[in-house]
Amino acid sequence: MMRADLHIHTLYSDGLLTPEEVISIAKQNGVKMLSVTDHDCMGASKIIKNLAIDAGICAVDGIEISAYEGVKVHVLGYNLNTDCERFKQYYSRCIFGAEERVKDSLKKLARRGIHLTLQDVERERKIKTSPLHSSYVARAASRKGYSSSPYKFYVDYLNMGKCAYSDLCRPTPEEAVKIITDCGGVASLAHPGRISLSNENKNELIIRLINCGLGGIEACYSGHTIGETAYFKELAERFSLFVTGGSDTHFKEGNRSIGTPEFYPDEKLLSALKIN
Repeated sequence: MMRADLHIHTLYSDGLLTPEEVISIAKQNGVKMLSVTDHDCMGASKIIKNLAIDAGICAVDGIEISAYEGVKVHVLGYNLNTDCERFKQYYSRCIFGAEERVKDSLKKLARRGIHLTLQDVERERKIKTSPLHSSYVARAASRKGYSSSPYKFYVDYLNMGKCAYSDLCRPTPEEAVKIITDCGGVASLAHPGRISLSNENKNELIIRLINCGLGGIEACYSGHTIGETAYFKELAERFSLFVTGGSDTHFKEGNRSIGTPEFYPDEKLLSALKIN
């Protein structure tokens, strides 16, 4: 059995970990299989795969597509072909949409007396080819003294329902699943416990996404309670979905660490990911 973490972020999106740090921590924590699933981009994939080979770790290409339909719905994608024309179209739209959302948030913040420029935000982006992210706005604001920490600023101003939140140009959950499956990938619903829907509406969403090609559900997640994990495992069985698991680690500090919770992929998932 391979201990796995199929939900990790790096500085290629809103994380602060380098690919080298991801592999080092994974090896230290006994993780034998991992996937970096940066938000809306896959820039770290080749580096991670090369580093993983040297470390004796199995690396699966991954992405986390941030979708929106009244609520945030994130979809994890594994083993996509980034040369697929569908992915190229999506990524071009993603880069444009991310900048539009940041501009929208900056306008809303300015009305509250918080003045940041697009250049302030871009300076927080470590990888210049990656899409902009709201976390960069939070870091820029904190750096300018508008908040005691990026996290506090995000929660106070940029989170869903707050005054500077923006959902412009997001794909629908169905589109997110189709982008992944059309490019030969495997789609799994990320952290279902964090989706702000009733269980009934969540089940309806899952059924709709299954009709679009959804294959799995992230039942084993660092933010899920024991009860939530059991519930989503039952859903996976009911809907014949495979179970994925991940920490959603973004940085070294905090209460999330690569390899937690403990997750061991079953044969159904390994087969879907083409892992022998």
